[in-house]
Amino acid sequence: MAQARAYYADKGLSAAFYDTVTAADVRLAGDVEIYAGLAAAGGAVLELGAGTGRVALALGERGFSVTGVEIAPAMLAQAVARRSASPENVAARVTLLRGDMTALDLKRTFDLVVCPYFTLAHVPAGAAWRNTFATAARHLATGGLAAFHLPLIEIMRAPGPAHPELPVMDEALPGGGRLQLYVRERVFREAVGRLDQVVEYVELNPEGRPIRRSPERLTYYLTEPTPLAASAGLIADRDPIPLGGVGEIRVFRKA
Repeated sequence: MAQARAYYADKGLSAAFYDTVTAADVRLAGDVEIYAGLAAAGGAVLELGAGTGRVALALGERGFSVTGVEIAPAMLAQAVARRSASPENVAARVTLLRGDMTALDLKRTFDLVVCPYFTLAHVPAGAAWRNTFATAARHLATGGLAAFHLPLIEIMRAPGPAHPELPVMDEALPGGGRLQLYVRERVFREAVGRLDQVVEYVELNPEGRPIRRSPERLTYYLTEPTPLAASAGLIADRDPIPLGGVGEIRVFRKA
């Protein structure tokens, strides 16, 4: 595969333009409403993989008390800035921490744990998944729910674009520039449930000339989560909830 920096690295454009990409991705529509429907009004929510605060602040706006944990400094910095720009009553409901979801112990429990937008799929589907489920269980009282958004295997198996020289996304930016995304490489390894991609971000100025480029490696892992969740004392609570045609939200209950 091509030389590429890690996804969400400090100098990468995936972190800088995360909000642009997620705002343009209609396949995420409705995810916050699904998470909000899993806890009682005003409940306490732990978000694993808070990113730039998209879900945490949206839940805070709905009256939930949210603790968001994020491992990437570039993403966490944007979440903190977003919270600072939020209404005071919303910002007061949202706590943001740097931490590793595979080894987290906040010494308290929550009404709901959420792990949105394929966050679990960013880590290898073995010990890291088992440890993340253990983290969720550790932070739930008996009967509490944990929700994990995972990609569909059919989407991971799909081939790359027929014309990799053409962008898969082309979005306007404030100030007249544009952001383009290209999938340069895409390889799925069925035997281990691993999808490796190199996604290149290209920022264009208002005249259409590239001013920044960042090829970045994006890897997803997938396996059936139920046995790994069960090892942490989490049992399937309901059928998977479809989301956007590319993923589903798996909901587990602490036994």
